[in-house]
Amino acid sequence: MPLFRRRRPLLRAAAVGGGAYLAGKHRAEAQEPEAPEQEQAPPAAAPPPPDPGGVSSQSVERLEQLGKLHETGVLTDEEFAQEKAKVLAG
Repeated sequence: MPLFRRRRPLLRAAAVGGGAYLAGKHRAEAQEPEAPEQEQAPPAAAPPPPDPGGVSSQSVERLEQLGKLHETGVLTDEEFAQEKAKVLAG
């Protein structure tokens, strides 16, 4: 009988510990859907939309330079057309 008296406190402690473990686990599972929402980083900012005309201000400046060179005779019609196509292609 001395052995039986010794087991009751251990059994009782195991039951209390097991119950506390299950209660904690149940509470963590109940709060789980809220945790991922808080941990998610905000979505990355989208790059700025392209200009409505499809041509950036740098491209317009480059086209103006090419036009001046073409008018002065530095660029031939073919060279101007090739460079213009490159600028407009991106």
